[in-house]
Amino acid sequence: DMVAVLGETTGCLALPNLRDKMKNHPEGHRILRERPRIRLSTLDMARLQGLPEGSLGREYARFLEDNKVSPDTRMPPKFVDDEELAYVIQRYREVHDLMHTLLGMPTNMLGEVVVKWFEAIQTGLPMCVLGAAFGPVRLSTRKLQVLATELVPWAIRSGLNASCVLNIYYEQRWEQPVESLREELGIFPPP
Repeated sequence: DMVAVLGETTGCLALPNLRDKMKNHPEGHRILRERPRIRLSTLDMARLQGLPEGSLGREYARFLEDNKVSPDTRMPPKFVDDEELAYVIQRYREVHDLMHTLLGMPTNMLGEVVVKWFEAIQTGLPMCVLGAAFGPVRLSTRKLQVLATELVPWAIRSGLNASCVLNIYYEQRWEQPVESLREELGIFPPP
């Protein structure tokens, strides 16, 4: 909860920038207008589980199952007064597990740090920068070496190369192969 509060209270510059990126993109603009939510109540998990291997929906459902996580654990914004900006931070939170899916990263500390590096580059949110910078303090020397030599350079390259991940209407792309979506966004294949 405190990480979420930090994200809201320090995102005063990044959130308007993200909103503007969404407003200036056809799919992002539609998302802002329609304000879809990614919650268990809006997901047809049986349908997602029945999609072909490698599809975004199937891989997302597998990620949720394998890691025993739920999109319902994302708390609603409390400290963002502007309704549109509050939706932007909510959307960012709700697509976080989709970032794990697209990046092929688990929910362990190493995977979280890699996702935070990607998200820091993509969003400019200070809490992502802090997570990327300070998350590694709990990693072993071997994991730090892999992080520094392979994973962080890949996450930075991918984050810089990729178009804004908030401009994807994921709910309408469940059938799309993950590889195809990575290619469309400009995310390099995971190392």
